Amino acid sequence: MTYSTLLFDLSDGVALVTVNRPEKLNALNATVIAELGQAVSRIETDAEVRGVVLTGAGAKAFVAGADIAELAEQGPIEGKARALEGQAVFRRLERCGKPVIAAVNGFALGGGCELAMACHIRLASDQARFGQPEVKLGIGPGYGGTVRLPRLVGKGRALELLLTGQMIDAQEAYRIGLVNRIVPADRLLEEATRLLRSILENGPLAVRACLEAVDAGLEMTLDHALLLEANHFGLLSATADMREGTAAFVEKRKGEFRGR
Repeated sequence: MTYSTLLFDLSDGVALVTVNRPEKLNALNATVIAELGQAVSRIETDAEVRGVVLTGAGAKAFVAGADIAELAEQGPIEGKARALEGQAVFRRLERCGKPVIAAVNGFALGGGCELAMACHIRLASDQARFGQPEVKLGIGPGYGGTVRLPRLVGKGRALELLLTGQMIDAQEAYRIGLVNRIVPADRLLEEATRLLRSILENGPLAVRACLEAVDAGLEMTLDHALLLEANHFGLLSATADMREGTAAFVEKRKGEFRGR
């Protein structure tokens, strides 16, 4: 698969996906969304891909938002279709069953902030900036900003960001829980890859089960979420990985997981 707006590099199980429109601050146009969908299809189905680091090309931006020139021409039907398409791609990324880490290297605004929030973990460089400035354009978020932001930072903080459209720096994003870590810009990809590889040392079926349980459990009652967790716990007890992991612990050695 070749892309015109993305770079997709796979090395030892880690896919580095880069939104590659630095001259446009990696803005999300229709082509980028379509190619992200194609990349997600590969992530979902390619057994060689065990985890993903997602970033933006250049030093200025992760993704600086949607392509405003496209938005300016849309009517209500086109606008809803654009939102649904982007939401579907981001949701598939979120539910791909493999860990996805956003390495936010600069501006993550609008659709860029929404893309980062669809990843499971967010690392920010000390130069990163976040915001949902859609109200400044007379429009609202379309790719999940009103949904994921309050789940990550709470209703009050989310509404402040959504209603003012203000931009916050990496330190504030860390303080409110929008990002997991802040690292120097020149070490961002190294640290993101290191974190991902530490996850990939664990049982892949267990990692997938944790991702699924957290994603689904947030929408369930406490009792139903606990039952889902218990079901996963039971199912994982039938796997060869569980036998290997417990045996490795007892024998004081590193486990060798095979995803079975």
